Amino acid sequence: QVQLVESGGGSVQPGGSRRLSCAGSGFTFVDYAISWFRQVPGKGREGLGCVSVGPDTTHVADSVKGRFTFARDNTQNTAYLQMNNLKTEDTAVYHCSASAHCGPSLGFPYLLTGQGTQVTVSS
Repeated sequence: QVQLVESGGGSVQPGGSRRLSCAGSGFTFVDYAISWFRQVPGKGREGLGCVSVGPDTTHVADSVKGRFTFARDNTQNTAYLQMNNLKTEDTAVYHCSASAHCGPSLGFPYLLTGQGTQVTVSS
């Protein structure tokens, strides 16, 4: 089955950290850029970052630069989103996606998207 599955969501206090994982299966993970975006009910998609096929290249949205880092481990078919210094406005459902390439749109349009994992930042 071709899919991406996110995990690692949950509740965290402001200022805390959280690492999300994105496991791919059913396709050749190494051949695709992996993007992350988040959604809040009533708001649009916000692209966060993208890790290129070459793992040394990451593209990060200005809104999270310096707080969020992106990585991938092709030996494990898994990508990661490390979130630090979380704020209440980071509360959202976080998704990962497979894309043909990153580019200025941080991987959009996506070829495959996971169901997402909820991150709630509150005191």
